[in-house]
Amino acid sequence: MSYQHIEVKPVAGRIGAKILNLDLSNHLSDEIIKEIRQALVQYKVIFFRNQQLDANGQVTFARRFGEVTTAHPTVPSFTGHPEVLDLNYGKSAARANNWHTDVTFVDRPPLGSVLRALVIPPAGGDTIWANSVAAYQDLPTHLRHLADELWAVHSNAYDYAEAAVNLSEQLKAYRNVFTSTVYESLHPVVRVHPESQERGLFIGGFVRQIRGLSTTESDDIIRLLQSYVTRPENTVRWRWQVGDVAFWDNRATQHYALADYGDQPRHVQRVTIAGDLPVGINGKHSEAIKGDSSAYTPQLAAVG
Repeated sequence: MSYQHIEVKPVAGRIGAKILNLDLSNHLSDEIIKEIRQALVQYKVIFFRNQQLDANGQVTFARRFGEVTTAHPTVPSFTGHPEVLDLNYGKSAARANNWHTDVTFVDRPPLGSVLRALVIPPAGGDTIWANSVAAYQDLPTHLRHLADELWAVHSNAYDYAEAAVNLSEQLKAYRNVFTSTVYESLHPVVRVHPESQERGLFIGGFVRQIRGLSTTESDDIIRLLQSYVTRPENTVRWRWQVGDVAFWDNRATQHYALADYGDQPRHVQRVTIAGDLPVGINGKHSEAIKGDSSAYTPQLAAVG
């Protein structure tokens, strides 16, 4: 792909690129926005260094790519900014240190997320993204055919027998908020990207069970498929600096925020762009099983 209005520099071999010499606080032309979106679909996650955005500017930038959701289906938003999820990590804070795709427990997960770095520890606190399209392409033919047929239930509910072990009171309180409304959705394990038509593995940390299989069978198959997503060659690791902005395609990636910085502060803010109903290779769409997420994506509630 060629770019006439932005300068794009790949960061890793299969995923990730930096967009150079662009000030996101400026009003960007439609041509620049179109090429940023093109780079997002091509590279799955794109990075902008040395930005001077505030929360309003972050929301304004995100809105150039679609409707913006509320901050989260269950977690409260940043004061005064209903679209902003404030992730202020410090001592004993709850941290999402697992592989996941954002908010897949609702029927219309986000198109993408825009994350802004406010405070970064001097060492640690990196984020890793994985290319789920490359993972699908890596599958042996017989595993690909198996994955094509599978549908999985995603939920924000935890296995509480497992979760109760060695959890701090703060983390227990956070999980109580996170699951204050339980959502379940049925998604294809192989999702067709609505813009590129690429096929990718649509799994991650909110998968609870493959439809029609036992918990043990589901766990074994998901573990096998997930191992292809997180192969080092399918990932990119970003060393944050204050002012950085990362924008990832939630339809074609997973990510993992590393909790390797001890009690040092790490403060980031996230805005998410509303997505559509995922579709499998057979043309069938995802469906909600439990929970009404229309307040999270109100503009899309009546679509489809």
